Amino acid sequence: MKSKTDPRHLRRIKLFKKLFSTSFDNLKNPPVNLKLILKNLKAIDKYITDSAPDWPIAKLNKVDLAILRLAIFELKYESKNPPKVIIDEAIELAKAFGTEKTPKFVNGVLGTIVKQK
Repeated sequence: MKSKTDPRHLRRIKLFKKLFSTSFDNLKNPPVNLKLILKNLKAIDKYITDSAPDWPIAKLNKVDLAILRLAIFELKYESKNPPKVIIDEAIELAKAFGTEKTPKFVNGVLGTIVKQK
């Protein structure tokens, strides 16, 4: 992350917030990126389950889950940015919106996924 006003970072924050909100209600007209994430949600969640087997999806903090889903989507389906950049951005989101433990958890799960690639 270059700065808090970086357009890519602001786009991720906006998408993260929308993805987070889907945990609680259905969006009638989600943005295209969110539609793609939701379309691939089963596969994305499998990456999480395989990389963090001690943490069932239903037990994960909703913020952590939304951050992981967004980052995994970017890693596996978009590939516009290098994995290191995607993980760094996910950690920044984790610091901004998660708990004290979220950055370390997100980094560990995403690191495991990248190593398995």
